[in-house]
Amino acid sequence: MSRPFKCRRVAFMPGVTYFKPAGIPLRDLEEIRLSVEEAEALRLKELEGLEQEQSAEKMNISRQTFQRVLASARHKAADALLNGKAIRIEGGNFEISPRRFHCANGHEWEVPLETVSDETTQLCPVCNAPAVEPIMTGGFGCGGKGWGWRRRRLAAGNSEASK
Repeated sequence: MSRPFKCRRVAFMPGVTYFKPAGIPLRDLEEIRLSVEEAEALRLKELEGLEQEQSAEKMNISRQTFQRVLASARHKAADALLNGKAIRIEGGNFEISPRRFHCANGHEWEVPLETVSDETTQLCPVCNAPAVEPIMTGGFGCGGKGWGWRRRRLAAGNSEASK
């Protein structure tokens, strides 16, 4: 029996999701699709400088899975850079890291997505209670309900219509 799928946790959604070589018309470019979780793996390892174990923990996946996601992202990025292809960041199977928290005393607060870490979610900022829990909001997550799933389905529908 196969191991159950673990949803990949993403803490940063890129503001820019399309890159292309300068001076080449879009219609003449081949496109590489980088999933949101592949972009997150690159961000954690290359920009944040985290070790593989720390990165895997932040993404809620095993080290081996993190290594596969990172290797795929590096391969796609190298292919696009060296062969003059466009990069589109979209889709995948992921959930957004929780940003809203509450304590046992009923206080609720939101942490900016860029600053969510284990340290920022240890204590309530109002009463310093240690019993802090994330408030999971609907609309994101794996299993066919998240942003990545919707985007992947839309992209698949558009590519089939253009054939």
